[in-house]
Amino acid sequence: MQSILNAIRNADRSQLLFVPAFGLATLLLAAMILHLLREVPGSNSYALMADAFLHGHLDVQHCFDSDCISFHDKRYVIFPPVPAVVAMPFIAVFGTNFSGFASIGFACFLGALWLWWRIFNHLEIERETIVWLLLALAFGSPLFYVSIRADRVWTYAQNINFLLLTLAMHEVIRGGRLVLAGIFMGLAFLSRQMTILLSPFLFVLALRSDEKLISFNSEHIKRALKLGLPVVVAIGIYLFYNWIRFGAPMETGYRFIANPNLGHVSVINERLLHHGLFSKDYFVFNALYMFVQGFHLQWVGDAVLTPLTLDPWGTSLLAASPFVLLVVFMPISRRTVIGGLCAAAILSITLFYHGNGFSQYNVQRFVLDWAVVLFFVLGLTINKSLRPAFAILTVYAIGLNVVTMVALAILKQG
Repeated sequence: MQSILNAIRNADRSQLLFVPAFGLATLLLAAMILHLLREVPGSNSYALMADAFLHGHLDVQHCFDSDCISFHDKRYVIFPPVPAVVAMPFIAVFGTNFSGFASIGFACFLGALWLWWRIFNHLEIERETIVWLLLALAFGSPLFYVSIRADRVWTYAQNINFLLLTLAMHEVIRGGRLVLAGIFMGLAFLSRQMTILLSPFLFVLALRSDEKLISFNSEHIKRALKLGLPVVVAIGIYLFYNWIRFGAPMETGYRFIANPNLGHVSVINERLLHHGLFSKDYFVFNALYMFVQGFHLQWVGDAVLTPLTLDPWGTSLLAASPFVLLVVFMPISRRTVIGGLCAAAILSITLFYHGNGFSQYNVQRFVLDWAVVLFFVLGLTINKSLRPAFAILTVYAIGLNVVTMVALAILKQG
C-alpha cells in the first residue's frame, strides 16, 4: 500500500487527468456523431441560399429561420455567401432538404483540429501540452457547440469560418504561403465579417522576429500585398454582393430583420425596433454574459426541484472555459500583443451588438471569431509548470459540456 502511495505521490498527477478528460471527450464525440445522424432537414437556410446560387439568383422563395428579410417584394437570407458556396455541391445533389450540414460541420471540426496539431508542432510545443490544448479547443471551447449544432445557419457559418481562419494561420506559420493565407482570410471575411480585423495579426505572424513592424522596403511591401490583396478582393466582392441585393454597397440587410408587425414577442425584434443593431444599451448585458454569467439551469415548482430550462443566452467564457484565464501569463511579444489587440477590437464591437449569440448553451459563441488568437497565445503560454493547472481547468470545461448535453437531452431543449 505504501508503495502505491509513493508512486502516486511521485507521479505527474496531471497525466492521470487524461483518464477523465478522454472519457468525457468520448461522450461528447459520441453526442456529435449521434446528432449528425439525426439531423432534421429544412433547418438551415444556407441550403436555400445555395439553391438560389445554383439557379442564378440571390433571393429565396422562403426561409427556415427568423434571420430572413423581405426587400422590394423579394426574400433574402442576409448572411455572407461563402458558407452557402461550400454547401452548393451537396444541395445540387440532394436538394434543399439536404440533412448533412452537421456532417459538414464535423468534417470542419476534425480538419481544424488536425491543422492546429500541425501549428502547435511547428511552434515546438511539448507533445503532452499539445494534447491538452487540442482537448480544450475541441471539447472545452465554443468550437464544440458550433460544431455539434452546425445544422443551424448561424453556427454552421462560424464552423466554416473557424476552419478558414485556421487555414490562413496554418499557411502563414508553416508554409509562408501568403497569397493562399490571404485567400483563406478573405473567404473567412465572406463567412463572418468581423474576422477581417484579424488581418493585422496574420501579417505580424508573417514577419521574422528581427524585422520591423512598419517598413517600406520592397520585401515588406511585397509580403503585405500578397496577404492583403486577396482580402481587398473579398471586400470588393462583398460590397458588390450587397449592392446587387440591396442597392447600396454598405447595406448588409441586417437592419431589415426588425418587423414592426410581428405577431408574437421576440426579444431580438424588440431590441432591433427600439435600440437598433448596435447600442450602448446592450453593453452591460453582453459584458456580463461574456465574462461573468455562470452555468444556469432554472428550477421551478413549489419545492423548486423541477428543472425547467437551461439559459439560452449562454454561459460566460470564463465560467465555461476557465483555462483561458491562464493567458495572463502569456509571453509579451509583438505577436501576442497585436493578436490580443485584434481580438479585443472584435470583442469590443460585439459587446454593443443587439445579440450575444442567442440561442446558445454553456457558451458565448461569438468568441470563436477571435479564438484563433486565443489558442495561439495559449500555445505559447502553457509550459510545463502551468500544464497541471491547464489540465484540471480543461477537464472541468469538458465536464461542464457533458452536463450541458445531458441537461438539454432531459429537457428536450436546444
